[in-house]
Amino acid sequence: MSTNDENELPESPDPADSGVDQASLDAADDPAAPLRAGLAYGLKGLGILIVAGLLIWWPWKGIPGLWGVLVGAGIGGGFILVTVITILLTSKASPTIVMGSLMGGFLVKVIIVIGVTATIKDMDFYNKGALVSMLLGAIVLVLGGELYGVLKTQQSYVVPESRDDK
Repeated sequence: MSTNDENELPESPDPADSGVDQASLDAADDPAAPLRAGLAYGLKGLGILIVAGLLIWWPWKGIPGLWGVLVGAGIGGGFILVTVITILLTSKASPTIVMGSLMGGFLVKVIIVIGVTATIKDMDFYNKGALVSMLLGAIVLVLGGELYGVLKTQQSYVVPESRDDK
């Protein structure tokens, strides 16, 4: 004779008993954790780039070097970081809203970059070499930092059971 005891699921172990930190488990189950880590590493990379750029360009080219570093890092870093921030802000929205936000945000960013570069094109308050080097450096470093943050974040996943649909 069969009893219901054999159909009961075994109790899942308590994470505290296994020595696993509850905060680590919560972070591993958070789908936005890789994006937040990518944002944090991207900001750190941008900060390091700005400091390095200022240490090189400001003594070498003076105030124009300072402005070139700040404008170049602002344009390059801001362009990339705004995308991650947009995704984080719309992470709980429908896919249509997320895509609309990303595409609209991209259009606004392109218009702003074209407007800023067209405005400062003939001005001489900044060093063009500093601006270009920081612009390219910011794009590479922020994207690299974001990639590193996303890859370094541990996420839990579930492998679905295989089903035989015969």
